[in-house]
Amino acid sequence: MPLRLALAVVASLVTMAGGNAPAGTDSVASGPVETIDVGHVRTADLSYDDALHFDMQSAVSARVNALDETSAAIAQNDADLKAAAAAAAKVKALGYDPSTSSPREIARQMMANQYGWGDAQFQCFDNIIMHESKWSVTATNPSSGAYGIPQALPGSKMATAGADWRTNPATQIKWALGYVQGRYGTPCGAWAFKSAHGWY
Repeated sequence: MPLRLALAVVASLVTMAGGNAPAGTDSVASGPVETIDVGHVRTADLSYDDALHFDMQSAVSARVNALDETSAAIAQNDADLKAAAAAAAKVKALGYDPSTSSPREIARQMMANQYGWGDAQFQCFDNIIMHESKWSVTATNPSSGAYGIPQALPGSKMATAGADWRTNPATQIKWALGYVQGRYGTPCGAWAFKSAHGWY
């Protein structure tokens, strides 16, 4: 039963029972009348004004709680957007997602993001690397000393792409893609040359 209706019923019962409420007030007399609990407070123990105030206060508290929850959700969403933007900026700077560990996938992403090369060019680059090192970061040619994924000769050439050239596949791939573009234009151009001469 709604609070105001309950209070009206209480007032009616009090009148029928001969209760006397002071003139000009809406006070409810105590007695064996129907009551309801509102937050563990009996409406029969409240004046009409007090009960109305209690009802409004409960509504305001509920609204404040709802606003707090909304603010928390907005703050979380803002934090998520900032994190996503930071991750996107990092990918743009590196050319690949730093959470990627596969050398092949690193190469695919760098080729697409930094050179605009698609699957066909990636296949040509993969053909080269499979013949050179099978994507092994530490592959070393026992005869020439060529080193790493692209079999750079000497391996120290890759230092121009990063000081960690000996162990970081991304650094080796970065150097290799720059070398391929500078000398052959595209990976498929490099693959065509290698297919004809045995080296690139």
